[in-house]
Amino acid sequence: MARCLVTGATGYIGGRLVPELLAAGHEVRCMARSPGRLRDLPWADRVQVAAADATDPEASRAALDGVEVAYYLVHTMGAAGRFAERDRLAARTFAEAAARAGVRRIVYLGGLVPDERLSPHLRSRAEVGDIFLRGDVPAVVLRAAVIIGSGSASFEMLRHLTERLPVMTTPRWVRSRTQPIAVRDVLRYLTAWAGVPGTVNRAFDIGGPDVLTYAGMMHGYASVAGLPRRVIIPVPLLSPRLSSLWVGLVTPVPPGIARPLVESLRNEAVCREHDIARYVPDPPDGLIGFSRAVALALAKIKGADVATRWSSASTPGAPSDPLPTDPDWAGGSLYVDERSREVAAGPQALWQVIESIGGPNGWYSLPVAWQVRGLLDRLVGGVGLRRGRRDAGRLRVGDSIDFWRVEEVLPGRLLRLRAEMRLPGLAWLELGVTRSGDRTVYTQRAIFHPRGLLGHLYWWVMSPFHNLIFGRMPVNVAAAARRESRPPASA
Repeated sequence: MARCLVTGATGYIGGRLVPELLAAGHEVRCMARSPGRLRDLPWADRVQVAAADATDPEASRAALDGVEVAYYLVHTMGAAGRFAERDRLAARTFAEAAARAGVRRIVYLGGLVPDERLSPHLRSRAEVGDIFLRGDVPAVVLRAAVIIGSGSASFEMLRHLTERLPVMTTPRWVRSRTQPIAVRDVLRYLTAWAGVPGTVNRAFDIGGPDVLTYAGMMHGYASVAGLPRRVIIPVPLLSPRLSSLWVGLVTPVPPGIARPLVESLRNEAVCREHDIARYVPDPPDGLIGFSRAVALALAKIKGADVATRWSSASTPGAPSDPLPTDPDWAGGSLYVDERSREVAAGPQALWQVIESIGGPNGWYSLPVAWQVRGLLDRLVGGVGLRRGRRDAGRLRVGDSIDFWRVEEVLPGRLLRLRAEMRLPGLAWLELGVTRSGDRTVYTQRAIFHPRGLLGHLYWWVMSPFHNLIFGRMPVNVAAAARRESRPPASA
């Protein structure tokens, strides 16, 4: 058994790979910039955690000390900025740190590389793979196209486009051929490389048994989901940018993530070899086909058993600064809207309401106002409200809730959310349970750190709107807690 290091353990693939490695008997260390985000994961007490950024050579070297196999699952999904330069620096730094630490293998998951002109993100993925292959540590680069699994960005885009649009005009990329692969097969390949003997230094194409156009995948999804056959009318006028905005309005995937996905779909993405089977043989019943992969994903969604989602990873462009809790913090102005209300219910009933907030349960004040705010956020390229929740009743640090990110959970006491909507500043929302004698009290704080003059103007312009939203929340949360505490009516 090997000692493995997993980067990107808070992301979609990394969060699923860790338990697979543990189940296979490997020792696992997770490298994360924010180790606190791993705290509430079900396997957290079975792994070592190293705080490091892949661009930090010394911290990366320390994290890799004693590691045999390093999984590199870090990449930037933002549609703007110098992402290629950041990814290049991180890959080079990590490769050099792995060599200094004596790592025997790096495993990297990238994208299928077509012969045509590459999109910026596919080109960056290919470059990262080449950096590892040219490095001093033998590397295995797995190249996949569309990954089909509950909660993946590609699957959520496919699912919502198909379910919400029985008739659709679509860009030309719906006619491009691709070779989707089930997330279970991706994880099987990744896990296997922890135990493959020998020195291998090359890239492998990985894909499922079916080659389909995107239109074919939409028809296939509709068939598995029991929907009428969709009418798809390709048109030549939608650019990747317009396509990503359109995807952002129809699906939960924001334009910043949709655009690199759309750009990659313009090219044919079909495996040109299946050499990986020489090292990791196909299972006896074969690789998972598209229809079965969709059925497995839908069963997970229906059973509320989605282990990780695309939104598990940080959203591009979203703020990541922690709440400044130092009372002597001198970082500038903080605007605070603070409210509390006594609740005629026990603390456990109140906490259940707080922990289930957002998503289908809503925000306990003016649903239309929240929907308008979510729509405005999507119109300027934000995530809006459509991300929902991973789990309807339980939260863990790092989860997304609509356009918020869970920054802290103290069960029974405090939920702190960090805003990921587009704002001229940083914002948090804290919801808490306190006791005053034998009374239960609901506490609520909305905190805003403005950025520049625009940030100050934003707070004052939005104050009446905030009064409407935040003013009603304590009343309605208290009422929901009272209902939660009532015993069920006898039959």
